[in-house]
Amino acid sequence: MRSPHVVFLLVAWALCRGLHSPVCAQPALPPGPFVFAKGKHHQATLDFQVQRNLLVVKMRLNGAGPFNFLLDSGVGMSIITSPQLADSLRLHRKDYFRVVGMGGTDTGLLAYQTDSVRVELPGVVAPRMSWLVMSEDVLNLSGYVGVPISGILGSELFRSFVVAIHSETTTLVLTDPATYRAPRGKRWSSLPLSLENNKAYFTVPVQLNDTLTMPLKLVLDTGASHALSLELDSDPRMTGPARRLPTDLGRGLSGTVQGFLGRVPTLHLGRYTLHSVLTSFPDASDVHRRIDVPRNGNIGYELLKRFALVIDYPHRRLLLRPNAKFREPFEHDMSGIDLLATGEDYRRFLILQVMPDSPAATAGIEANEELLSVNFLPANTFSLTQLDRMLHSEDGRVLLLVLRRPDGNLHTTTLRLKRQI
Repeated sequence: MRSPHVVFLLVAWALCRGLHSPVCAQPALPPGPFVFAKGKHHQATLDFQVQRNLLVVKMRLNGAGPFNFLLDSGVGMSIITSPQLADSLRLHRKDYFRVVGMGGTDTGLLAYQTDSVRVELPGVVAPRMSWLVMSEDVLNLSGYVGVPISGILGSELFRSFVVAIHSETTTLVLTDPATYRAPRGKRWSSLPLSLENNKAYFTVPVQLNDTLTMPLKLVLDTGASHALSLELDSDPRMTGPARRLPTDLGRGLSGTVQGFLGRVPTLHLGRYTLHSVLTSFPDASDVHRRIDVPRNGNIGYELLKRFALVIDYPHRRLLLRPNAKFREPFEHDMSGIDLLATGEDYRRFLILQVMPDSPAATAGIEANEELLSVNFLPANTFSLTQLDRMLHSEDGRVLLLVLRRPDGNLHTTTLRLKRQI
């Protein structure tokens, strides 16, 4: 299935390309806007959800809500993607930007900056925070994630606190940098972070093939649902794997981001080595030429969730310790189906696309069909995340599907999952 992360990357880049934009000229690490709601507190704990391998937090804006936002360390300035939400809050419109898409094409979209927005999460508050607001919800993040999503909370939270992410308990622990004490123990490993344009980068050895291992500069990106993405034109020595699966990697402001999937033999994070890491290789024209800081790619949540993480912007370091997911294999979608969630509760599922020569294509599934039933259970008993996990689950697994064609006719088919890469 398509990775929603590429969408967010393109939004951040596009807004930073707006005319006379002040957003991209910020200092390396401006102070974060968040403080503890009670002045004597030095730590706060809040829950998050994981939907389609993305972190979702609930927060209030100007006293209204709560609203769902994606937590994305790969975005330098937070974005409200729902203009309806912005209108209901009567946000002040400050500076307008023209949003451009792939290759610098004009999308016809506008975004504006708004400030003095009060943002509240459990135990912490940003009294006057600035945001970027999209003029249209063209990205439809809610449909791709499967729950209502109002926007993306970016680096502001990470600049304000030391942020510990506990994937197994789905909790965030926010700590005052002045009082934070790093965990001790032999299993903890520390990597230095560099902070550029409000994003965190680190350099780690990646084995690209049997004879070549390179130190690659990667973005620390909690808003990426994939494990690893590498941009081959970022270094002339980089080559992709011989075995590859051509596919669409995401959806941008002016079209799909194409490329292929493959695997790198090893990736080293401090003292830990991950093997056979599933890797996205976007076409050069779609991503790398639009970035503002030279880098080789990014690491996303599919890899990060295998660790207890401490993302420490103030002290410029990443601390990590393996958890129970560490040895789980990296798997891609085994069906070839691209699903979109619709309806008031996002429990109606449409087939957006079927990849050629995939198990879904073999099963006679076509784009624009509606998924009605899976193994004799109504499709609306599942969330999009549950369906996503099912389609990633097991090579050779058989699913009995009932679908409705656009003309209203129903048909039944057997889908046999297959590991394609």
